[in-house]
Amino acid sequence: MFNSAVMYAKQNAPEPVRVLARRTMLEAYNARLRLTVPVATRTEVQNVYHCAIRKTASQWIKAVFSDPVVYRHSGLLTYDPRFYGWKHPQVVPRGRIGLSMFIPRARFDKMAKPEKYRAFFVMRDPRDMVVSSYFSTRNSHGPMGDVLEQRKVLMDKPRKEGMLWLIDDLAKKGRFNVLRSWIDAPPTPEVRLVRYEDLTGENQAAEMEQLLEHCGIHLPPAELAQTLEKYSFAKMNDRQGTAKVSHYRKGQAGDWQNHFDDDIYEAFTKATGNLVERSGYPTYQDK
Repeated sequence: MFNSAVMYAKQNAPEPVRVLARRTMLEAYNARLRLTVPVATRTEVQNVYHCAIRKTASQWIKAVFSDPVVYRHSGLLTYDPRFYGWKHPQVVPRGRIGLSMFIPRARFDKMAKPEKYRAFFVMRDPRDMVVSSYFSTRNSHGPMGDVLEQRKVLMDKPRKEGMLWLIDDLAKKGRFNVLRSWIDAPPTPEVRLVRYEDLTGENQAAEMEQLLEHCGIHLPPAELAQTLEKYSFAKMNDRQGTAKVSHYRKGQAGDWQNHFDDDIYEAFTKATGNLVERSGYPTYQDK
């Protein structure tokens, strides 16, 4: 009953109440892990930071890294700084995995961090990101931030005009610049760039194993396979109540080709410049 009430508040209450509900659920979940899950192996990494841009499977990554198996093989609990107003002196407390940090690289570099940390940034073809943002915002994303205002705009426009509006909106909010900031940053051993397409593709297990190893987390192959099966997109959508409030939509790489025409691509290029090339994805001419 308690969890149902918190979930309802999380999805339907005003923003401050939703944030409090999320924080309450996270703290209750972590408390249960401490009491019920023995730590088999404790990693030497003091903090892990999951950095990303929206529409890069952040909720899926959150689910995987919050699973008891990750805690058992690392001793790291999860923490979402958004639920705490980004007010912790170190942004993420010591001994935690910081989740869903939608920040540019410059802000990340200025954060106070322990000596032994690892971070990863999840990137995606920015054209597919636009398509995913359009359908999520218009049809399924929970009522957080300015989603409802955006949804009204998109519902009132034909699809093409809606995508053109959204490209301009994403550019004004700096979403494309965030992606560029991580791509253009000099490489460091502590930070790994990861592609959404690899995390959700045919070689998902190998990619996740490498990512976890980078984070100092070593899962036995059988447990990793079970975890990835547990959090498959299909199963996450099939869980009770999830289909009504969630937006797990496993978009296929290159899906933008089904929705972009010349006018949309021109607007996208005007907003992003050479971002596609810098990201290493095939260009319009190569499609």
